[in-house]
Amino acid sequence: MSPVAVFAMFFGLVLASVPIAVSLGLTGAASAWFANFPMVLIPNRFFSSLDNFSLLAAPFYIFAGELMNRGGITETLITFAAKTTRWLRGGAAYANILASVFFAGISGTAIADTAALGKIFINGMPKQGYTREFSAAVTVASSMIGPIIPPSVIMIVYASVAQVSIIKLFIAGIIPGLLLGFACAVVVFIVGATKGLPKGEIEAVKKPLGSLVIESLLVFSIPVFIVTGTLSGAFTATEAGGIACVYAFVLARFILRSLSNKDVFGALKTSIRTTSSLYLVVAGASVLSYVLTVTGATSGIRELTGLFADNPTVFLFFVLAVLTIAGFFLEPGVQVLLLAPIFLPIARSLGIDEMQFAIVFLLSGTLSLMTPPVGVCLFVAAQIGNIKINRMFIAILPFLIAQFAAIALLIFWPDLVTFLPNLVE
Repeated sequence: MSPVAVFAMFFGLVLASVPIAVSLGLTGAASAWFANFPMVLIPNRFFSSLDNFSLLAAPFYIFAGELMNRGGITETLITFAAKTTRWLRGGAAYANILASVFFAGISGTAIADTAALGKIFINGMPKQGYTREFSAAVTVASSMIGPIIPPSVIMIVYASVAQVSIIKLFIAGIIPGLLLGFACAVVVFIVGATKGLPKGEIEAVKKPLGSLVIESLLVFSIPVFIVTGTLSGAFTATEAGGIACVYAFVLARFILRSLSNKDVFGALKTSIRTTSSLYLVVAGASVLSYVLTVTGATSGIRELTGLFADNPTVFLFFVLAVLTIAGFFLEPGVQVLLLAPIFLPIARSLGIDEMQFAIVFLLSGTLSLMTPPVGVCLFVAAQIGNIKINRMFIAILPFLIAQFAAIALLIFWPDLVTFLPNLVE
């Protein structure tokens, strides 16, 4: 099958509402059959792709995030962020961004960020004078920080594909994640200066300031504990995920006393469902990626990128453009599994730092979560706020442009990505 036919089959299945994992697997199997491959390779590749120690970290971090979220930590972080920014014009919008930075150290996913914070901010900010569209736009845009600041589920998937250090990738995401938050804050500042935004705060939970500070510090200690413990050699990034689960359980159940048995089982059920979906996508994409690579279907893209052999910067902008277009159809995880194996060898041959390429790739792919028609975070926020998608997208455009600018900065100044990882070498 030609590359065009392969992708036409895949998108046809997706448009027919076939689950993404099944679409990937069926397309891979059909491509192998037409290429006269031994079909025994399909199940072998399907299961061998999951035989990866790095991927074992994903369910641990997902479960830890669920425990913290169901343990009432979200409301505490939101209130703490709101009290920090209440003196600013547009304080609730800044609090939304700051809460996303805090929450990123717990959830590791943009969708969880949008869903958890959106229930409070999208419904609470309009009561203070913000438009519902602007409230949702800030929530969605700032949720893109979730997969970049450690821990991050998508980084674990990328590390398993690219065979790079998970902990170095975690560290590499700290400054870019903060840069994304700053980009969102710049948009809020401009809107506040030109259109005016109200002051005030959202109080998601009523607690004394001292309790808020102590509880927030305990929560912030989780990502710090993961990074420092892994760097010291006390445990691997995967083992750190298991320890984070125990830490989150003890903190929410016995110290904060906000986690019931029902919450624990609910977190376990959701985590199993999320992990199963993730693993099915990984396995299905692995089959398709393997067949495309072996049959030479990806050689066309590699020949095209050869035009940028003397200019790594232009190549990174090309990757940004390709992933932006792909993001209209593919979610970030699928982009990592299908496109990273294609672009990685080229990036390495051009001498691009692995951490810089990884962060630019992941950020570019993550933006698909806020663009239609696949933008999951966009639809989640629209559903929470009962907002039409076209009005949501118009409101989110300034934030999207600001985040493109942030990615451009990371392309032009790789030290923004590589500085911290280089310190641990």
